Amino acid sequence: MDTANVYGWGENKGRAESIIGNWFAKGGDRRDKVVLATKVYGNMGADGEAWPNHDKLSALNIRRAVDASLKRLRTDHIDLYQFHHIDRDTSFDEIWQAIDVLVQQGKVLYAGSSNFPGYKIAQANEAAARRGGTIGLVSEQCLYNLAERRAEMEVIPAARDYGLGVILWSPLHGGLLGGVLKKQADSGRRASGRAADALADPVLRGRVEAYEALLDKHGLQPGEAALAWLLTRPGVTGPIVGPRTAEQLASALRAVELELSEGVLSGLDEIFPGPGPAPEAFAW
Repeated sequence: MDTANVYGWGENKGRAESIIGNWFAKGGDRRDKVVLATKVYGNMGADGEAWPNHDKLSALNIRRAVDASLKRLRTDHIDLYQFHHIDRDTSFDEIWQAIDVLVQQGKVLYAGSSNFPGYKIAQANEAAARRGGTIGLVSEQCLYNLAERRAEMEVIPAARDYGLGVILWSPLHGGLLGGVLKKQADSGRRASGRAADALADPVLRGRVEAYEALLDKHGLQPGEAALAWLLTRPGVTGPIVGPRTAEQLASALRAVELELSEGVLSGLDEIFPGPGPAPEAFAW
């Protein structure tokens, strides 16, 4: 279960954690059956102003943010505490000092990163190694899907070399890869957000048309195929899905068992080509 302290946004910052906490409080061993991940970085100041230590990754903000998240989540520990973005103003020595204390206190079990470039993953784990006894990052949560494959250049290779799990957000690119064009034709519902921005690009729209046609030819559901493709990628632990209905959840679960043929995989690569292996893709 993945969330962040700022989710809810605006005047509702923290609301997502509170909803999860209220669910945990209903009992039935709910907390013990969940791997709980949340994030720290965003400004949690009540007035919205980013005063020092109200955001980012200073030791003080990490300490305050953990306690606030634990209160909202109504639990005594966080399984995976993720740095939501890089903090150019705070050294990893300071960050790891704060995390080590939280691990010793039992408030945090493991630390992970989110939206980190490859070189920051390396810096973080090299700093942890120098400290001795600090585990370092165990996971990276990044944007990665058929339509957005830049993570293949540096992020995923760095994560693999350092033994990090790779968790993917927006695996359907905001609905773009979930059969958006067919849904528009059938229901008249317009795309929004990331999907709408992508469809405004005629080249990308053409790729989505080819993508939906390819999967229709093979009798596959676009959303399920996009998730199944991610599970074939080297280094990928799994995508984060946010189903709104029971059918969407069932569809995501079907993707786990779906095996894509070589013909489908090669067709997807032709429509959405990746950057190629690093450094060959950009070095020669």
